[in-house]
Amino acid sequence: MLIEASKACLLIVDMQEKLLPAMHEAERVADNCIILLQAAEKLDLPIIVSEQYPKGLGPTVRELEHKSAMIFDKLAFSVWRSENLKGHFKKMEESGFKHVIIGGIEAHVCVLQSALDLAKAGFEVFVVVDAVSSRTEQSVDLALARMQAQGVHAVSLEMAIFELAGKAGTPEFKALSALIK
Repeated sequence: MLIEASKACLLIVDMQEKLLPAMHEAERVADNCIILLQAAEKLDLPIIVSEQYPKGLGPTVRELEHKSAMIFDKLAFSVWRSENLKGHFKKMEESGFKHVIIGGIEAHVCVLQSALDLAKAGFEVFVVVDAVSSRTEQSVDLALARMQAQGVHAVSLEMAIFELAGKAGTPEFKALSALIK
């Protein structure tokens, strides 16, 4: 299955000040999440940002703050198990948004639990493998294997960008392809 821009939203999971520096390849993950945000903005995709216990872990890193993003605090590891986020995703689904593109941290905790719960709820979930991380590479690998075994789609940043573009020769393609040069 390909990501369809008309059905897609972006979920950035817990990219927070106090948590990000401890992640494996933190800079790469942050850079790729920024590109995902820019792509979502260019296509007017809904953008959802979760923050795990911001009182303790701080807010989303400044570079990932986005004017059109809806930011939700949560205590549950899964966005689906947080009532405010679950309600928001149900409204998104009613509006036709069934494809959820995910970037963020930590891959083996909040990303994994969110992806599995969203998939179980009937969403098509696409985890951008080069836009997620954990403290260790092994945790990321285990999380990705487990997600894929449960039907979550593992995609690269470029796969996501070109699937959202759909075809060459359009203004959208030009704008999106410029993000990954």
